[in-house]
Amino acid sequence: MSYLITGGAGYIGAHVVRALTLAGEDVVVLDDLSSGLRERVPQDVPLVEGSVLDAGLLDRTFAEHRIECVVHLAAKKQVGESVERPLHYYEQNVQGLQVLLGAVARASVPRFVFSSSAAVYGMPDVDLVTEDTPCAPMSPYGETKLAGEWLVRAAGRAHGVSTACLRYFNVAGAATPELADTGVFNLVPMVFEKLTAGAAPQIFGDDYPTPDGTCVRDYIHVEDLAEAHVAAARALIESAGGDGGPQELTVNIGRGEGVSVREMVDLIAEVTGRPEPAAAVTPRRPGDPARVVASAERIAKELGWTARHDVRDMVVSAWEGWCLRYPEAAAPAGTPG
Repeated sequence: MSYLITGGAGYIGAHVVRALTLAGEDVVVLDDLSSGLRERVPQDVPLVEGSVLDAGLLDRTFAEHRIECVVHLAAKKQVGESVERPLHYYEQNVQGLQVLLGAVARASVPRFVFSSSAAVYGMPDVDLVTEDTPCAPMSPYGETKLAGEWLVRAAGRAHGVSTACLRYFNVAGAATPELADTGVFNLVPMVFEKLTAGAAPQIFGDDYPTPDGTCVRDYIHVEDLAEAHVAAARALIESAGGDGGPQELTVNIGRGEGVSVREMVDLIAEVTGRPEPAAAVTPRRPGDPARVVASAERIAKELGWTARHDVRDMVVSAWEGWCLRYPEAAAPAGTPG
């Protein structure tokens, strides 16, 4: 089957491309390379450079490659930036999705997998977040993901497209060092950057109502996340033999285990072998909830998927990728880089 992966040159997107190609599927990547890297896309995978806002480009891509399933990951994703630039986030994440779904309908593509986020839940007052937990996003980013889910499901029903909305929790790690996260917006690479420089890692707020005062999150290895996309796409294929109508699937992708920011910073210092300077506590970031931890029961039941990697696996694999990109980071602490 032929898949179009939007955002396939990004950190998560490249892992989804890898998982699908290892599963024997044909893959095409569409990416505007605003944050993605061309070198992440395998040479034998076609790369269409452009935006999901370009309807003509989408129509040509669907026609040329006879796409049978879209996995949509292209989006802006920084919570703080979304608070500062809500119009930009709605344009990229909602309007871009609308244009893409229009092209999907015109091309009669039967399956669509949407990259959503735990940000749709906001700050739920529950130990484990299920897919039935009420959604109350706390940031424009989370709002765009929730609006995206509504749009995906509505378009699927109207145009006979089977859909899956995958609510990611906090993604970390790397399947191979070459595919590691190169940005410094997520916690793990942010701490790597500080420790490599001998500087104090930043903790955004230590006065949350959690055991150590720092935010608690559910971390998921990016390789596990990518394999969940394969499982979701195949579930949509298998469901086509059911009642004949479009199918809908909405699942969390997490491990069901909470780890605090301070615990994660301590683990990173241990794995990297770099003594941790006292963490610098700064004010809370706008839109950050205190605790968000997934219930992973539905995805296990409906897709037969469970996470295989633990938090240490995530940090170790991410550090290998960081050292590949920044060789000076591999020097033992206290030695010249």
